[in-house]
Amino acid sequence: MLPAVAYLSDDVLAWERRHLFAGSWVALGRTTALAAPGNQRAVTVGDVGVLLTFDGGGPRAFANVCRHRGHELLAAGETADRPAVLCPYHGWSYALDGHVRTAPRMGPSFDADAYGLVELPAVDWHGWLFVNATGTARPFTEHVGAMARHVAPYRPEALVGKARHEYEAAANWKLLVENYHECYHCPLIHPELCAVSPPSSGSNWREPGAWVGGSMDLRDHAETMSLDGRSHGVALAGVDPRLVRYLGLFPNLLVSLHPDYVMTHLLEPLSPQRTRVTCEWLFPDEVADPAYAVEFWDLTNRQDWAACESVQRGVSSPHFVPGPLAPNENAVYDWVSLVARVYRDPAAELS
Repeated sequence: MLPAVAYLSDDVLAWERRHLFAGSWVALGRTTALAAPGNQRAVTVGDVGVLLTFDGGGPRAFANVCRHRGHELLAAGETADRPAVLCPYHGWSYALDGHVRTAPRMGPSFDADAYGLVELPAVDWHGWLFVNATGTARPFTEHVGAMARHVAPYRPEALVGKARHEYEAAANWKLLVENYHECYHCPLIHPELCAVSPPSSGSNWREPGAWVGGSMDLRDHAETMSLDGRSHGVALAGVDPRLVRYLGLFPNLLVSLHPDYVMTHLLEPLSPQRTRVTCEWLFPDEVADPAYAVEFWDLTNRQDWAACESVQRGVSSPHFVPGPLAPNENAVYDWVSLVARVYRDPAAELS
């Protein structure tokens, strides 16, 4: 494991917000959901304010900073639906593509073309919107690497969000990711999971990109991850019906790929000891009732949060010393090694 300070320190989290979140490719959620309230939305990515615009030509991201005197264009969390981005301080306005529309009383020599909004890299990938808030990350295709080939057959962009749960776990965000990437703990805290998937099954992969992941098998009687092992949905065409894939894309998106649905966990650190987790279930549109998957994973999630919260209390002890990892925790090793490499060199390749 990482040293205790990595899970406890306000200074470490502030550094992570700038370098691991703002400095990387952060998943913000489903593009359609982000765009639903209007054509503008202000978000905070790490510690950087970002303005998203949606004009029918694909999502775009800009620094949430007026080019005049630096006023925020929208407050964080605010949305708007209007033909222009309007600065509420002095009335400068911008088109949804970022160029200046009006700059009141700036005079005839003012060069509007030189003062458009600062655009940031944004990618709509399989229906999830990713933004690099500092503009310094490597290309997204390199960031996602070989994970792309694992996700593509499930066609998440064609699926529909049928359920969404939000949790707050009293644990550091990295502990939640570590827990996700191993099933060494499953026999003791996940009897329902072990009933449909052998905890020692599957394998972990080491492939290019800033991600960690692997697969687990379904038991012979099980069609999917549910309390009775039965699927009450629709099988996804072209995917392995006997595998569930668990993929974590650095820093904050966990993607669980099932034979009949896709589940995601989106992580947002609120403090060193608290994390907001948004869990969403995606299905083919014709599936009317997602309860069979939601009930299973809501139970499993809550079991995991309780375990992670206990670990958080444990690493807070003055007696905590990082212990050895078991051979089947190799994905945890890959995750903490990835984080450690960025701690040592924020500009390092994340693969």
